[in-house]
Formats: sequence, structure tokens, C-alpha cells
Amino acid sequence: MARGFRKRIRQKNTENSGFGASASGRFIKKDGLPNVERKGVNILNRFSWYHTMLDLSTVQFLTYLVTAYIVINLIFAFIYYLIGVEHLTGIDKSDPLNEFIDVFFFSSQTFTTVGYGRIAPVGFMASLVATFEAFLGLLTFAIATGLFYGRFSRPRAYLRFSDVAVIAPFQEVTGLMFRLAPYKNNALTSAEVVVSTAIEVSENGESKTNFYTLKTHLNHINTLALNWTVVHKIDEDSPFYGFTEDDFKNTPIEIIVHVRAFDEVYSNTVVQRSSYVSKEITYGAKFIPMYYPAKDNAFTVLDLDKINEYKAVEMPILVEEE
Repeated sequence: MARGFRKRIRQKNTENSGFGASASGRFIKKDGLPNVERKGVNILNRFSWYHTMLDLSTVQFLTYLVTAYIVINLIFAFIYYLIGVEHLTGIDKSDPLNEFIDVFFFSSQTFTTVGYGRIAPVGFMASLVATFEAFLGLLTFAIATGLFYGRFSRPRAYLRFSDVAVIAPFQEVTGLMFRLAPYKNNALTSAEVVVSTAIEVSENGESKTNFYTLKTHLNHINTLALNWTVVHKIDEDSPFYGFTEDDFKNTPIEIIVHVRAFDEVYSNTVVQRSSYVSKEITYGAKFIPMYYPAKDNAFTVLDLDKINEYKAVEMPILVEEE
């Protein structure tokens, strides 16, 4: 057990973490979402399709849209084909493949309400299916337009966190540090950070998770224009007081980060979260500066490729107290 647990920790265990003492595994994933699997609810009610579509990457979102468009038109093409191509005028009946191709493109023209006029439905069943497909197409494109607007207009922090946190010398002791930086041209002001930690301990032979709020050297900045290195001083008030390199490696730890800022363009508050577990904490390292002046000193260059770069440093020797 780490020396910090053998001594009296002045900071009290926090009760407002949002996770119980018996929760296990990583609490917050790297993308900021809670690492929770819900049961007792059917799969249709377990997920919000709207939130899911907004959270998809651009490639995934476009892939889903194109795939859905093709699948829907294939389904209606089969329906038209089963009704009979003789109920569609202008079909190339030279062979079955050409017939199906014409039926598929007729379906796509009906679904998008383009209707070039070369192919038209004849009879009640073909006209009924075409009417329903056109109505479904209007609803589908209205939903797709709303999703595009929601993804385009949704306020986001656009922050990139370092992949690792480091333990480095800080003010004659040591400090836990990680850094973050905006990666788009959005203007963030009044940025605040709240850092907490989950430490798994063994009490009476049972594993228990204790949560602590970590005091940071600076928890508020007026403008987040460059990178921000967040520092937690490991002193006598820190739950990590007395931790050695082996303690950080072998003790189940998670650092939970919550950043809130005001976006001037959206005129709204944006929030982003991340976390670091034991294997993502590097002991005896210091971040390398990631911004520098331009050659003509006309502006400052923020090199986001350097956000994870650090160098090894000599750590102060911990002296055991009697």
C-alpha cells in the first residue's frame, strides 16, 4: 500500500463524484463519455438515436446516410420488381439486369421526388408504392437535414488533451500535470477546470473506490488561446502525497478531468471531459513547450503535434517521515 494511505490524508473523500464506491473499471472514457453499460431497458429505449447520430464522426455519419439511401432504394426496387416491370413504363426489357437497374434508378428518383418522367408507374399497386416512397423520402430528407444542421450548429469545445499525464518536479515537491489545447479557430474564454481522482483501495479484504477532488495550481484562465498545462501540487493535502513511482504504476488510479469554457461565436458554454488511468501516467517526466514565436515574430505558433511530447527529468528524493 502506498505511503500516502498509511498517513492521515487531510482531504476528505468526496461524495459528489457521480459514481458509487463499488463502481469498477474506467469511469470516463477518453472521449469523455461515461464508461457505463445500462441493462434492464430494451435496446430501442437504451440508446438515443439522435444523440448517436450527432456523436458519430463525419465519415461514419456520411457512411450511414449513403448506406441507408442505397438500402432503402434496393428494398423499393425489389418491391417494384415483384409487382412486375410491366407496371412501369419506359423500362429497358432487354434483360433482367437492365430491368432491375432501371427499377432501382426509378426508385431513387421517386424517393428524392425528382421524377424525370422517362419511367412512370402504371396501375394501382405500383402507383401506391410510388406514393408511399415519395412520402417516405420527404420525411427522410427532412430528418437528414435536421441532423446536418444539428451537427453543424452544435456547440463544442474542440479541445485536444494530451494522451498522458506526467509527474514532474513542482515548487520544491512534485506535481501531477496534463495539458490541453484548442485545435480549431474558435475563441474560448473564462475556461475552468475541475479535476478529481478515483483511487481503489482495499479495506477489510474488500476493494473500494475513494473519490477525491484535486486542487489545481490554476483552475481558471481568462482566455484559452494556447495550450493549458493543468497542475495538481502533490503536497500533504494531496491524496497522492507519499506516492512513489511504483505506487502510481500499481495502484488503480483514474484522473477525471472536466473543462468548461465560454465560446464567443456560439455565445454558449461548452464542456469537454477526459480521463487518465494509471498506465497513462508517466513518472519523472516534463512536457516540452508546444508553442513558439513565428520567424518574423508576427504571431505565435501552437504546434499541436507536440502536445504529447515530454522529456525525462530527475525527481526529488522522497524522505520517509517517522
